[in-house]
Amino acid sequence: MPIRVAVVDDHPAVRDAVARAVEAEPDMALVGVAGSAAEAFDVLREGHPDVAVVDISLGDAHGLDLVQNLRAEADTLAVVVFSMYDEAVYAERALRAGALGYVRKSEPTSTVTEAIRAAADGEIYLARRAASRLLARVAFGAGGPGDRSGDGAPGGDGAAARTGLDELTDREMSVFQLLGQGRPTDDIADHLNLSRKTVETYRRRAKEKLGLGSVTELLQFAIRWTYAQEEDS
Repeated sequence: MPIRVAVVDDHPAVRDAVARAVEAEPDMALVGVAGSAAEAFDVLREGHPDVAVVDISLGDAHGLDLVQNLRAEADTLAVVVFSMYDEAVYAERALRAGALGYVRKSEPTSTVTEAIRAAADGEIYLARRAASRLLARVAFGAGGPGDRSGDGAPGGDGAAARTGLDELTDREMSVFQLLGQGRPTDDIADHLNLSRKTVETYRRRAKEKLGLGSVTELLQFAIRWTYAQEEDS
């Protein structure tokens, strides 16, 4: 039987490219596409996919809660996260949330189909760079030997910035990422279904963990980091 695949991404060009790649594989069958979290659950119930390729930054959902919610809806579903964000920050988080694969959007679509096959077999799939970083973290601690991920942080201390981002909780990271997109506090609160005060608390904790002196510095760093992710992808 072919691997039944669903694609969830709110960028039509990306969604269509992944869907075409899936349809071109003789051992895969595309059972649905979705541009939002709400549509994703409809596809899940109607198409019964074996694997879902999911962007974790959608208009009506943000962060790794979506991975957890999809897995809660169908515990046999394998999830491959397909994101523009750096594996160094999100790959390990995605695996903890229940995903079996993490692929950056800068990778060719052939990498996505490789990840789908691995996930369908119950295996974890990471691109070579992400896998190397994860192994280095296990062997040598955060960042690995000589790691300079996160360069461009305040003060030029890339290693320190990476360590700070690693220390953020998933919710703090979601707030940080949305700040980097230029979203105001009230918008972030609505998007994450949180109170304004709770968002401000997460923002303060992120600022402290990153060693930044003010909210303005946090915003500047978040915007630079988000821009760098988009440029890299």
